[in-house]
Amino acid sequence: MQTQLNTAIFKSYDVRGIYPSELNEAVAYRIGRCFVPLLSAKTVAVGRDMRPSGTALFEAFAAGATQAGADVLDVGLVSTDALYFAVGNYALDGGVMITASHNPAKYNGLKFVRDQAQAISLETGLSKIRDEVASGTLPPKAERPGRTIAKHILDDFAKHCLSFIDPTQIKPFKIAIDAGNGMAGETVPYVFKHLPCEIVPLYFQLDGNFPNHPASPIEPENMVDLQAAVIEHRCDLGVAFDGDADRMFIVDEKGALVDGSTVTALVAINALEHYPGSRILYNLICSRSVPEIVERHGGTPIRSQVGHSLIKKTMRELDVVFGGEHSGHFYFKNNWYADSGMIALMACLEVFSKSGQPVSRTIAPIDTRFRSGEINTEVADARAKMKEIEGYYKDAQIDRLDGVTISYPDWWMNLRPSNTEPLLRLNVEGDTKALMERHRDEALNLIRS
Repeated sequence: MQTQLNTAIFKSYDVRGIYPSELNEAVAYRIGRCFVPLLSAKTVAVGRDMRPSGTALFEAFAAGATQAGADVLDVGLVSTDALYFAVGNYALDGGVMITASHNPAKYNGLKFVRDQAQAISLETGLSKIRDEVASGTLPPKAERPGRTIAKHILDDFAKHCLSFIDPTQIKPFKIAIDAGNGMAGETVPYVFKHLPCEIVPLYFQLDGNFPNHPASPIEPENMVDLQAAVIEHRCDLGVAFDGDADRMFIVDEKGALVDGSTVTALVAINALEHYPGSRILYNLICSRSVPEIVERHGGTPIRSQVGHSLIKKTMRELDVVFGGEHSGHFYFKNNWYADSGMIALMACLEVFSKSGQPVSRTIAPIDTRFRSGEINTEVADARAKMKEIEGYYKDAQIDRLDGVTISYPDWWMNLRPSNTEPLLRLNVEGDTKALMERHRDEALNLIRS
């Protein structure tokens, strides 16, 4: 087994690499040895997704963690939000999810949290683990090694997700759910056995080789099967999860895609029903419709940078009940500020049940603008290009909370550099489709000139 470490597998918020050339049992063992002393942990939860390499990586990580002196709670095959739940609900010192989320089958990875399901990033400890693993000088083994203890958590997780709504209010919807051969195929049945809904399952068989399509529903081409199933089976809506089932995407009864901004607004409406007058966070890529809906329903909108570590920190500091991102991540105060696609889905079902109208009509007053989606362009110097484009729109309202946002009364755009690649990310929204398309094309010409 190759033991030379490629430190590039340590990303801003997780570890991710090709198995076994970059991430393998030797690396996972070392990470386990270093993770436990970082937290002075007595007990940590470890879950894994359905990737074929997950079991071997789990065993290696658990060997390192137990030799470092911690007990490992083996929660088995679970979604990432179920792992977060285990750490928070059972008051554990930390947890690790073995997953590469939506990445192709050849990848695997690890996501890390400390107590209360607080994410660990490079800035909050992951760089220390990286440097110790790279040095080959591991912390000493404990005098008394810990144990590995198996624990089933999915019944408790389902009850937790359902606690965010009144299950008796949910109507008997017919719902097509595409698990993408990912972990939703395991978690959905535990939750929906308590609801009156009929499920039309797509690709519920756990298969980390992703034989049907990549488990990345943010890409429209991966939603085609779900859209067709909604029409064919005359469903009330469709739902898709990514590979580790922490992100969730919706299709209406006509098979049309419902984007993350609209889902953020729906969950915000639900949160404000339960917690009137609360603060609701949205990232600055979300539609202008989101803060408008929050204010209309009596809440206070909080605009945020993109990125889960920043969002969770802001939510804790400002006592925010719910936060949403355009990318399908939804965060809840009563979920230890962690994200959960399943809880977001429960909130949407409650809104749809109370509406009494089809999904398309329920969202029509919310989804009134037109968005480009995120368009990435490789550029030599992202910051210089941003400054050049900012100069082109001299009469705009400009803010630099995250990249540069250029705003006019009837359209806006945001340009953000990637943290890890030479890319510039463009998002454009217009009050009409023609406005959006014109300024999208104009911006792309400037970026690519």
